Amino acid sequence: MGLLAVGGVLMLLLGQVAPASFMQHFIVFVLACFIGFQVIWKVSHSLHTPLMAVTNAISGIIILGAILQIGSGSIVVSVLAAISVLIASINIVGGFLVTRRMLAMFQKILSGGETIC
Repeated sequence: MGLLAVGGVLMLLLGQVAPASFMQHFIVFVLACFIGFQVIWKVSHSLHTPLMAVTNAISGIIILGAILQIGSGSIVVSVLAAISVLIASINIVGGFLVTRRMLAMFQKILSGGETIC
């Protein structure tokens, strides 16, 4: 409980010094984290792999946004955008590999080595 109180005090202090636009974006971020956690927590265990495969689309959106930011004039923004492209690419490739393994579980192998979907 003490850690929660410390976090609350820090948020109040941050609200005093941060610009209003930052606080609006921060509130949306916190709500998105909370709602996302609640949605994932309620999903049955058998659906976690397909749910994670769908996150490839989210990583694709991250890559598009990062590519748009790479051309900015700031070197810091360009470096952070390049790093986000790298990390999102790793996430997409990993998601496709997991999806491929999951789909392979549902294939039947015939005696000749052929697979039937």
